[in-house]
Amino acid sequence: MAKTVFISAFFFFFFFSSTVLTFSLATAKSHSFSRILSPASFGLKKEKLSHLHFYFHDIVSGQNPSAVKIVVPPNNASSTGFGMVAMIDDPLTVKPDLSSKLVGRAQGIYASAAQGEDGLLMVVNFAFTEGKYNGSCLSVLGRNVVLLTVREMPIIGGSGIFRFARGYVQARTHTYNPKTGDAVVEYDAYVFHY
Repeated sequence: MAKTVFISAFFFFFFFSSTVLTFSLATAKSHSFSRILSPASFGLKKEKLSHLHFYFHDIVSGQNPSAVKIVVPPNNASSTGFGMVAMIDDPLTVKPDLSSKLVGRAQGIYASAAQGEDGLLMVVNFAFTEGKYNGSCLSVLGRNVVLLTVREMPIIGGSGIFRFARGYVQARTHTYNPKTGDAVVEYDAYVFHY
């Protein structure tokens, strides 16, 4: 009899404990702010590496500039223009000529963030309008020392076909007009995406 009571008590305790544990886990799970997901649940397949090549037209002169200073540093600022901030909506084209095929826009901000050299902070979305990339964008956030031959900046994300993107861009000044301040910059983007 004592053995039967002990076994009954054991099963009752086991059943009660497992029920409480299951309820606690279910409650904790439903109130959690994070969870681990499978990439397949988002329809993500094999990751690929793409290379995009285009030209960035930074037009600061004329009647319809694509880059506009929104913060102008005081006259006593450094020779680098430290503190200048510009908002951009620059055309991206296939070739260095502005009249070549438009593939997107570079939209964002660049700011003079260095006192001792011409160094910009770039916060830019490359919003593509052509082919399979139409409606997708790459987000770049990084340092651009404009007098270097090649500048490298990280790709920190993207949208559309570039969801979960990561990689880098290399920028090379193709032409610069010191009288107007207009520039054409060649970009190579190397991006991992699904």
